[in-house]
Amino acid sequence: MADRTAGKAQPIRSALSRDDGLDFTLIELLFFAYRDFTSDPDQILAEYGFGRAHHRVLHFVNRMPGLTVAELLDVLKITKQSLARVLKQLIDTGHIVQAQGPNDRRQRQLYPTSKGRELALTLARPQSSRIHGALRAAEPTERAGIERFLRAMVDPDLRPQIDKLPGAGRP
Repeated sequence: MADRTAGKAQPIRSALSRDDGLDFTLIELLFFAYRDFTSDPDQILAEYGFGRAHHRVLHFVNRMPGLTVAELLDVLKITKQSLARVLKQLIDTGHIVQAQGPNDRRQRQLYPTSKGRELALTLARPQSSRIHGALRAAEPTERAGIERFLRAMVDPDLRPQIDKLPGAGRP
């Protein structure tokens, strides 16, 4: 009788463990936190036929009105092609407008419309509520440590982008 398993991948039936020095506890907590942090906005975005890329674009254009397309590409670390599709939808639906740069007509600056501002706020409210609920469960002094931890999770070369955000350095 021929061996049916020859040439086929075999299942591994044991879970990964911490024996190899990986911090699965924090990895999994980050996965679960991200899942829940994005779940409320995902439901709202679905009503518009939008996804998480739309959310990120809306967020940063609303936080930094006048942001150029080049700057947005640098913040999001996505391709021009990916941004073009998302940006076109947000412009076509009246959430964002594009204007020529004052000094360089080739430069495109992005601004939210009132419709875009309202959607950005609608998406941010449940996320802010979730953050405030988690902070209520923490000690009052832990916020600074949480901010340091999250900043440290960002690639060191990209951390200066955080300092460009409005209100950087303030809770």
